[in-house]
Amino acid sequence: MTYFLVAAAVISAIAAASDLRTGEIPNWLSLGTLLVAPIAHIADGMVKHMGGHGALVEGGSSLLGALACSIVPAVLYRQDAIGGGDVKLLAGMGALLQPRIGLEAEMYSFFAAGLVAPAFLAYEGKLFRTLKNTVLLAVNPLLPKSKRKPVEPALLTWFRFGPAIFLGMVITAYLHWRH
Repeated sequence: MTYFLVAAAVISAIAAASDLRTGEIPNWLSLGTLLVAPIAHIADGMVKHMGGHGALVEGGSSLLGALACSIVPAVLYRQDAIGGGDVKLLAGMGALLQPRIGLEAEMYSFFAAGLVAPAFLAYEGKLFRTLKNTVLLAVNPLLPKSKRKPVEPALLTWFRFGPAIFLGMVITAYLHWRH
């Protein structure tokens, strides 16, 4: 598993750098990971289990990891809460780390975002405006139409999630390094 943890950390570091620089995570990186990870797990299973059945289980687990790690991000994407590159990268990380460790890494990524986002917003001078918009988005549906306050789309802030995914992968790699 160590090789897969290192690969996840390196791939997420490249994705984070690209996300910070351009606001996008390249498809060749996220979809490439999603394609190569099951093949790598099948090859690893052939070596570890010295046979086809164990290799197929490893490959299937990789595909299951991709599916499991894409459910929550896909829902968030449909709500315009994260970008499509983030969804593809998290699915790729799930394929690379398989379900148990992939979901753990995803959880740490969301925790990291919850800690890092307010710091970035404060640095950019957008923290209080974003908090106000968040409250309006949460409260408006509960109010009668006459009492609702408009939220201008221009005032909504987009957060680049790639660095948080990288932090989640590093935390996961650190916690599983000796296993």
